[in-house]
Order: sequence, then C-alpha cells, then structure tokens
Amino acid sequence: MYHLHLHRWLEVFPREQILIVNGDRLIDDPVSQLKKIRKLLGIEHRITSNHFYFNETKGFYCLRYDSGDRCLRETKGRKHPHVDPVVISKLRKFFAEHNQRFYELVGEDLGWPEE
Repeated sequence: MYHLHLHRWLEVFPREQILIVNGDRLIDDPVSQLKKIRKLLGIEHRITSNHFYFNETKGFYCLRYDSGDRCLRETKGRKHPHVDPVVISKLRKFFAEHNQRFYELVGEDLGWPEE
C-alpha cells in the first residue's frame, strides 16, 4: 500500500524530489532507469548500455567493467517460489485499488496486474 507512505512523504517533500524507479524496468532495461536516477541527482552521465550484458543463466543484466564482468551474488536473481494462482488472484484484487491510488500520486501506471 505504497500510496499511504507516498502521501505522507508528499506532505514534506516536493514531488520533484521523489523518484519512483520501476523495478521491472530496472531488470529489463537498467540504463533507462539509471538515466532517471542520474537526472534527479544531477550527476554526469557515464553509464551506457556498454556497461551491461544480459546473463542468460540468471535471466537479467549484469555489469561489465574493464576489470571484468560482475553479477549479483548467487542468492540474488532466484526464481520466485510457486504460489497458488488463487492466492495470487486474491492478492492482486485486494491491492488493485491501492495500486491505482499509487499510480495517481506518481503520475504513472506501473502495469501491475489486477487479476
């Protein structure tokens, strides 16, 4: 129920000082999300797509350095455990309204499934 927290933060901080990073996009397209972070922080652009490579084994992007490639540790990037689809459906229905309120606050639909 992120909207409850964000609503309180917006009472203190201007919206321009808060960045919502889409975790799904960070996995699929890390450069686009890092550009948003860099822009908010006002730091020089140094990270490009050349700094990443897709690790087929892990199923996500890893970092490429001059000194060698690095991925998250073995405990990261695991497959999610099986959850009964009925439970997932109930959770999605419960959180759908809360997610919509969050989307309204951030001005972006993050596309989280409702069913």
